[in-house]
Amino acid sequence: MNHKEFEQQFSVRDYELDTQGVVNNSVYQNYLEHARHEFLKSVGLNFNKLHDNGTDAVVHKVELVYKKPLTGDDQFVVKTHAKKSGNVRFVFYQNIYRLPDRELILKGVITAVFMNDGRPIRPPQEVEAALQ
Repeated sequence: MNHKEFEQQFSVRDYELDTQGVVNNSVYQNYLEHARHEFLKSVGLNFNKLHDNGTDAVVHKVELVYKKPLTGDDQFVVKTHAKKSGNVRFVFYQNIYRLPDRELILKGVITAVFMNDGRPIRPPQEVEAALQ
């Protein structure tokens, strides 16, 4: 399976902070989702085009381990790679590292299920080929 690691760089924006001055826990899922979509583009897949063709990758399970907080103006990178799991799932392994010191901020494991008309399906051949 594809173990090519993709990196997407971000900056913390002021409105993502909570009253304690750290990135709100829910914001991390936005970072991870955007990085997954960019990862898919980097391997020749487009999330929106997959949907237009009747295939949806739906988040089935999210596991997040928060190690350290991000704060205002922090720069960071989300590293992503995917691995097939069974017939209908891909697991996205995503870690967030603060820059420039590469301190581990968050470890994420996101399981996606491929669906068509609300039913799990085997991923299309183009998806399997791109993620191998």
